[in-house]
Amino acid sequence: MGKTQLAADFARSAWDTHGLDLLVWATASGRSPLVSGYAQAGIELCRADPNDLEQAARSFLAWLAPKSAASPCRWLIVLDDVADPADLHGLWPPASPHGQTLVTTRRRDAALAGEGRHLLKVGLFSEDEAIAYLTMSLAAHGRTEPTGQLTALAADLGHLALALAQAAAYLIDSGETVAAYRDLLADRTTTLTDLAPDALPDGQALALAAAWSLSVNRADTLRPAGLARPMLHLAALLDANGIPQDVLTGGVACAHLAAHHSATGPTAHPATVSRPDAVRALRALHRLSLIDHRPDAPHQAVRVHQLIQRATRDTLTPGQRDQYARTAADALIAAWPEIERDTALAQALRANTDALIRHAEDALYRPDVHDVLGRLGQSLGDSGQVNAAVTYFQHLTDTTTLQLGPSHPNTLNTRHNLAYWRGEAGDVAGAVAALTELLPDRVRVLGKDHPRTLNTRHSLAYWRGEAGDVAGAVAALTELLPDRVRLLGKDHPHTLATRHSLAYWRGQAGDAVGAVAALTELLPDMARVLGKDHPDTLNTRHTLASWRGRAGDAVGAVAGLAELLPVVVRVLGEDHPHTLNTRHSLASWRGHAGDAVGAVAGLAELLPVVVRVLGEDHPHTLATRHNLAHWRERAGDVAGDQTTDW
Repeated sequence: MGKTQLAADFARSAWDTHGLDLLVWATASGRSPLVSGYAQAGIELCRADPNDLEQAARSFLAWLAPKSAASPCRWLIVLDDVADPADLHGLWPPASPHGQTLVTTRRRDAALAGEGRHLLKVGLFSEDEAIAYLTMSLAAHGRTEPTGQLTALAADLGHLALALAQAAAYLIDSGETVAAYRDLLADRTTTLTDLAPDALPDGQALALAAAWSLSVNRADTLRPAGLARPMLHLAALLDANGIPQDVLTGGVACAHLAAHHSATGPTAHPATVSRPDAVRALRALHRLSLIDHRPDAPHQAVRVHQLIQRATRDTLTPGQRDQYARTAADALIAAWPEIERDTALAQALRANTDALIRHAEDALYRPDVHDVLGRLGQSLGDSGQVNAAVTYFQHLTDTTTLQLGPSHPNTLNTRHNLAYWRGEAGDVAGAVAALTELLPDRVRVLGKDHPRTLNTRHSLAYWRGEAGDVAGAVAALTELLPDRVRLLGKDHPHTLATRHSLAYWRGQAGDAVGAVAALTELLPDMARVLGKDHPDTLNTRHTLASWRGRAGDAVGAVAGLAELLPVVVRVLGEDHPHTLNTRHSLASWRGHAGDAVGAVAGLAELLPVVVRVLGEDHPHTLATRHNLAHWRERAGDVAGDQTTDW
């Protein structure tokens, strides 16, 4: 990324200002060319024997050592493109108060550090630098391009100096416009090799893809040998801006590394690869600057330049790309927690799934829809991005229909999810209509007793109730419950869910006391089957507390929700929508219990959190604003008032 040019500029400046008596530039891509460079200097300066290069090199290094009786010699030795720190063993220039050694390398090994040595990291161009470089390079050949296109091209190339140089040369040689070049770059059937210029600029020796290929080859020789390349295959399909370490070091990734181990010899194809082995593979790639590995940022531990990803994907056959894409999807699912307590981790997993879809979407529909696609939409909705979840599941439904057909079970699943999130986004009538249309298709394709058919019946009943048909919801759930028991058993989680919903809608139909009794009976079964900290168990506790309040025991509702809140925070986290819901209900029931000031304080404290987590237009945000206004207005007269629940 311009290391050699920077070194050359430094060396030329030092020479032109008469600050040096001796300047030696030696290619250090291997021990042999380095020895040859030293030997040439030894022959010219020390009259060393040209037939013994090793001895000539040693003579030169000895000549550089400061000598008390001799006049000081001001020297600069540039060792350009060190490929392996081991090549420098015994060949480092001696320490001298009058001499400097400048090394350029892609390597980041600890062996390159030492007393008196300073590491200078060469980063990417800034956007302004990249645009200026492209503008200047094209202008030198009478070419001008729109600034907007140059800005976009610089972003496409990730502001990488090497890529910008070769792109400019290609544009000049081919006569293509920047827009046409960008179209080629975006075309997955075009490789980076296809976009290399006929003649490389700036004295470059290798085209972009070839330069990185050599680095991958070198990384694959580092211990544990043979794991760097298959590790890069996975990283090339994920988010360039940060991949969680657990995705690349978990069991799925380790199995991939073992299966695609690329070393030869007695250690080839190990039966197993451990997590520490996978971490060492990441370190090998990091040492060759193919990735940035930051273990201190586990959610974004691995960053890869987008062009390194592109060059890596270019080496894969269509079959390999599809296989590795589904492996990457498996690794994401394995790392995805059932309860998204850590919002930063959830965001990183969503970003990586988005990247995987961009790079290899087709593979995620063959032979069926991969679970990671549904998990992404669920995570969007669970994080409060309900409109984004609707948009996503609409795309997923359209694509699944196209890929697998309208009657495929996966297509029916995506339709179900789309209907659910429509309801959550406020389109209750749309949810009812979609589920009403889906149910006969479920029956026709899967049968009336299939668990997913029962799920659709359950969801349809729920959204009918939300749409105002409370009696219809009660009737449908009453009819569904014995089918759940018969087909799944009385302790199945879906059976318990139906009991919960039936109790809730009976309460909404006017039987608050009956709802309390049913939920009181249900709660120990939920705790026994699912565990006392399961989200569904906590939800039942929440619903029970609310119906106690509606049955006239507002103080009991406050007590139940106050006891529940710290448990919800511990299990789900401060920002989980269910945690926010519990805080909302607790504040409202405090108002109903006579503490209007406490209700206002609780809702006022909650509102900015809800806006931050869910957004300004989320239905729950609007409900919080409504209730806050209500309790502010009624702070002196709260008896008999009702507020809006989530």
